Amino acid sequence: MTPPRAALAMSPRAAAAVFAPRSLAALAEVCDLAPPPALDDLTTGRAKEVLADVEVLVTGWGCPPLDVGVLAAAPRLRAVVHAAGSVRGHVTDACWERGIAVSSAAAANALPVAEYTLAMILLHGKHVLERARDYRRARERDDWLRTPHEVGNYRRTVGILSASLIGRRVIELLRPFDFEVLLHDPYVGAAEAAALGAERVSLPGLFTRGDLVSVHTPLLPATRGLVGRDLLASMRPGATLINTSRGAVVDQDALTDVVRAGRIRAVLDVTDPEVLPAGHPLWDCPNALITPHLAGSQGSEWQRLADTAVGEVARWAAGEGLAHPVRRERLAYLA
Repeated sequence: MTPPRAALAMSPRAAAAVFAPRSLAALAEVCDLAPPPALDDLTTGRAKEVLADVEVLVTGWGCPPLDVGVLAAAPRLRAVVHAAGSVRGHVTDACWERGIAVSSAAAANALPVAEYTLAMILLHGKHVLERARDYRRARERDDWLRTPHEVGNYRRTVGILSASLIGRRVIELLRPFDFEVLLHDPYVGAAEAAALGAERVSLPGLFTRGDLVSVHTPLLPATRGLVGRDLLASMRPGATLINTSRGAVVDQDALTDVVRAGRIRAVLDVTDPEVLPAGHPLWDCPNALITPHLAGSQGSEWQRLADTAVGEVARWAAGEGLAHPVRRERLAYLA
């Protein structure tokens, strides 16, 4: 069987990060890979020469839109294998209309986000960051027998907003612990939620009952500002909001107000805008932890994305179909 002609379409920096030499060699074993550099401008003479006979595009961060003009230059293109999460930025209607198969490594990218979320749930349950700060300041041990009963992870209630790939993985990771897990997702019924290991609740119920609420809903027109002032104000005093989704899912001004007032704590791997202005008050709030959008795949975790892409190209080349297909009809619910 002749291996399919393939090419990398992403920024050269993304290609170098995700496809280290070992991964690039593995990819070259399952396809006839066009030589580097990766294509980040699909209108150049070289790009058109590569596209003329390419059957598979392995895409990543920085891939330009695969529009009508690009597809006209790639008459043999039949599959797009994305070595990252969302395909919204580059897979266009023209791709679907041609019937191009699309795959994404979103499931692989969900794993480190879920791991980050679990770590933050456990750390914030023990109030580790605040207590470490106080310990550094006092340089003497506190009276541990006077620890407030709201500190700890036994029988706490964790609310998960959205049974996305990440949300489902978080629920799975929480199973060994003594948490009550709540889930709100309008597309998940009570029986499915129970099978996942959670209790299905309303959106208001998620926020009023949760000791901690973790946001995993994709940013869509219907979810922009979904976590608004009323929901945030309804959270229990001292509760924690974790957001690893997109900053705009949460009303940033309302969140700033409740955090500054000391009512809740916040763990924000994403903000709106990203990055917050240097003078934004959240930077100086002791009850807010802001991280630089690091929950997703980074460092060694890029290897997982590359491995997923290589596996998908191998499956497609063997006529076995894609393990992680993206369906056009599901785009309205995906990030």
